[in-house]
Amino acid sequence: MTDSKRKGTKRNKEVMGELLRRHGQTYAAEAHIHLKDTPQPLYRTLVLAHLLSARIRASVAVSTSRALHEAGPRNPKRMTEATWQERVDALGRGGYRRYDERTATQLGEGGQMLIDRWGGDLRRMRQQADGDADELRGLLRELPGVGPLGTDIFLREVQDVWPEFGPFVDSKALQGSERLGLPQRTSDLVRLADEAPNAALVRAALSKEVVADCDRVGGPVLPARPPHHRTCGPASGGSSS
Repeated sequence: MTDSKRKGTKRNKEVMGELLRRHGQTYAAEAHIHLKDTPQPLYRTLVLAHLLSARIRASVAVSTSRALHEAGPRNPKRMTEATWQERVDALGRGGYRRYDERTATQLGEGGQMLIDRWGGDLRRMRQQADGDADELRGLLRELPGVGPLGTDIFLREVQDVWPEFGPFVDSKALQGSERLGLPQRTSDLVRLADEAPNAALVRAALSKEVVADCDRVGGPVLPARPPHHRTCGPASGGSSS
């Protein structure tokens, strides 16, 4: 290994270490979801992914996830039993007012679809996919309001409990990696972090302050690629979080 490559590897490890130490909390954890392979936390994570996929600040989506939990609709049955207005009100209390009416409808319809097709248990959807990530993506996207971005967010958040779909680093996380001057290959990122450091990289994609925190440790970020090579994603709030 050349001296320059050795220095680059050392810098990358320092940057990744600082990134994970200061900004490594997952969005599910921030939303007070104790994620495990059981129906309720999986469903709450799906709803969180739905909320995060809109063009809205990640902090608003997280607070709305907590507001929905506190209001009661924390599983598909309770979501469908809540009235449309109760769902709208809970979304509004979390700050999700821009999309509250449409999202209230989608959550109700999605909860009913989960009950009808999978008994309200996302683990049955996992079993149907049988380890095929593309199959799982297709099933998730049949749910109202869950598009490609929401699917990526869900897979990113649940890969620790559904390991057959990992390691998974989505486009928004790769955008954060680029901003930090880190590798763009999933295998290289996992090697640096001993895990798929998705949430931390997404935070770097969404916040200049996160990048600045890591610059102080690892030194200047390497020159960015030309704009036409950059990874695309929602502006500031969809967060692909």
